[in-house]
Amino acid sequence: MKYTMTPSPTEKDTSRLDAISAAAVDMAAVNIGDLLSLAIEHTPEQAALVVCDTNSWLNIVLSDAYRRALPDATFIDFDQVAPDEVLAAFAQLAAGSLVVLIQSTSFRLEAFRIRIELFKRGLKVIEHVHLARMPGVQGLHYIASLAYDPAYYRGVGLALKARIDGARHGMVDSGGAQLVFGAPFEPAKLNVGDYSGMKNVGGQFPIGEVFTEAQDLETVNGRVRIFVFGDTAFQVNRPVTPITLIIDKGRVVDSVDATEEFEAILATIRAHEGEVWLRELGFGMNRAFSREQLVNDIGTYERMCGIHLSLGAKHGVYQKPQFKRKDARYHVDVFAVTEGVYLDDELVYRDGAWIV
Repeated sequence: MKYTMTPSPTEKDTSRLDAISAAAVDMAAVNIGDLLSLAIEHTPEQAALVVCDTNSWLNIVLSDAYRRALPDATFIDFDQVAPDEVLAAFAQLAAGSLVVLIQSTSFRLEAFRIRIELFKRGLKVIEHVHLARMPGVQGLHYIASLAYDPAYYRGVGLALKARIDGARHGMVDSGGAQLVFGAPFEPAKLNVGDYSGMKNVGGQFPIGEVFTEAQDLETVNGRVRIFVFGDTAFQVNRPVTPITLIIDKGRVVDSVDATEEFEAILATIRAHEGEVWLRELGFGMNRAFSREQLVNDIGTYERMCGIHLSLGAKHGVYQKPQFKRKDARYHVDVFAVTEGVYLDDELVYRDGAWIV
């Protein structure tokens, strides 16, 4: 009689996880290779330093993928060395070299603001943050979000910017609710992996966004339904029923179906800023994220293909005379149910995709 050895449940689970991890590293290595060559324009002749930790599955997968994509790079485990050693490694890099930061949370080097300081030294930077917030299948969504299609990001991104910059007005249709932008927009900013003509190369990944806001915030009126908002821990909060915000002259004056958590956020903003302004209008482009495919980290999910907005007076890119920088404290991302987006009455978004 022939006997077959049946793996124990633990062995089955381990084998399955190993297979998933191997496939995840394969996919991540391909996506990272494209980012390095097509977006960052890194070459093998340029030095590369990868600072990582091993405190989440996604960290380990990305670190292994970078080892494959950057075989000659120097790797430092942030948790295994003193901060001075990390700073010394940065100091040895010539301008044009690459630094990759793979962080389960966010590395802290006392008063050293890592990305800003590295940019000042002329270094290219790829920053992955808060990876521990994205467990399980969310890690796979994150890896997929690193795919770089230059024809899509640069072509659609530049076309969106041109349409935004030339528009006299716009409207977001969130399924029975319409939010009208009754004035021209501020010059749109791009985060599409095209650094030509820019002082700095790189930033926080994943990428995929064009953003602006109304030149005159008081011309923004109507209603918008939001299905996700950023909570006080900077994580995705998804209410059972979308919340309808009522906007009058650029301010949130009421909300329908708001949860206790969301009402608390509005109350906090009002307590410190007096009113809740609606500022940023973000055109997210990353097709790895949608209303159905979410990740917990709000800064990552901000790239979701669709519209996101910000609540609160804080916005570092666009200066408005009614806001003093020292008094503007809040920038809370909220994500609109996006059925359609119109610029000058022309439809530019439908069925989950940009059509420019």
